Amino acid sequence: MYFEKDHIYHIYNMGNNSTEIFFKEENYLFFLRKIRSEIKPTAEILAYCLMPNHFHLIVMATAKSCETNKHGIQFLARKLGTLLSTYTQAINKQQNTIGSLFRQKTKAKDLREYITYPKIKDDYTKTCFFYIHNNPVEAKLADKAQYWKYSSFADFCDLRKGTLCNKALALEIIGIEKESLYLNINKNYSNVNNIW
Repeated sequence: MYFEKDHIYHIYNMGNNSTEIFFKEENYLFFLRKIRSEIKPTAEILAYCLMPNHFHLIVMATAKSCETNKHGIQFLARKLGTLLSTYTQAINKQQNTIGSLFRQKTKAKDLREYITYPKIKDDYTKTCFFYIHNNPVEAKLADKAQYWKYSSFADFCDLRKGTLCNKALALEIIGIEKESLYLNINKNYSNVNNIW
């Protein structure tokens, strides 16, 4: 992973062999607390969605994200590693298991690379924002995106007072008014599945 300041990234990973990574509500909440303590001081969090066997984050890299240690590893990459390793340790203890919980490589796609992707007509950051929030609906875990407890969409819809995401910045970047969120979430964003 290599991050550039002010670039927007879709970061995601899933359980080894697509197995579950969240087993009960406390697991989701613990992971969100770890995002708050490890990632929020390092990058601007624009959106998130946690699913039973994977997670999505959309972040904007800051100068802090891009700082490197003496080994050339960027701060945000280190913090993502800490997030996943500490979560894995907690789940292994809970489940009485050992080994890797996540796939070996966490993906961090620079959304600027996909803006001109031929099957996607609008700005890709906006497409990705709605795509990740619509995941629970596509997976039939929720009737509407705003009803899935483990995503940021309820915060954007003012159904919850979450502070993990920089909502004002996210809305500015995707170029949408808060009042239009409900209309846009109903668009079909499944056309991005084949490039993840």
